[in-house]
Amino acid sequence: MRGRVWEIDFLRGIAVIAMVLYHFSYDLAYFAHLFDVRFFWSGLGLNTGRVIGGTFIFLAGLSLTLSYRKWVASQLPRQKLFRKYLGRGVRIFAYGLLITLATWVLVPEGMIVFGVLHLIGASIVLAYPFLRFRLPNVALGVGCIAAGLYLSTLRTDQPWLVWLGLRPDFSTLDYWPVFPWFGVILLGVFVGNVLYGGEKRATVGPAPEVPGVRPLTFLGRHSLPVYLAHQPVLIMALVLLGVAKIP
Repeated sequence: MRGRVWEIDFLRGIAVIAMVLYHFSYDLAYFAHLFDVRFFWSGLGLNTGRVIGGTFIFLAGLSLTLSYRKWVASQLPRQKLFRKYLGRGVRIFAYGLLITLATWVLVPEGMIVFGVLHLIGASIVLAYPFLRFRLPNVALGVGCIAAGLYLSTLRTDQPWLVWLGLRPDFSTLDYWPVFPWFGVILLGVFVGNVLYGGEKRATVGPAPEVPGVRPLTFLGRHSLPVYLAHQPVLIMALVLLGVAKIP
């Protein structure tokens, strides 16, 4: 596809496959009760999900630098440029709110208050002032991660505070607070500017003719619709097969 950097889509496509397999495993535990769902609440199960989600978040930060340089090169006025990022961030955050609503209806005991789409939507707007920087983003990113580690030692029973990184006293199926995860966005911005900034230019064009590469880049290009659709499809498939029942 014109204007796409195939290697980023390729990496995102790998993350999509990993995400679908991870969530399918979770659904088998949560809805079909084939094994203990608590496996995903700590240790290997929890950390696997964090690595997969963290990959999406890091690539989101990296990708922001590409769009930023493209629009700056087109000499788009900064006011209009900010509006583009604001609109994009609000749109993705709104998708996150739809997931909040869906989980409130279907699984109220694990309602998603601030999940990965909430985080990415908010981060697109928050990252805008930092998209042209390199090393400052390393310092800010590490600072955000450190702040998140501290805030996670504090607890709250107020849903409107969880975006900060305070540990909620209630159960939520997906939790990606601004601290520490905005720090990962900023580290992605740093890497994007190192790899593709200055006089460097990202190579755009089709993926190479290597088995498996193009399907993965296709998934990477369409990661958002796949993210929105895959869980309903997986859960419905388990219901139709008689393996799972919706509470």
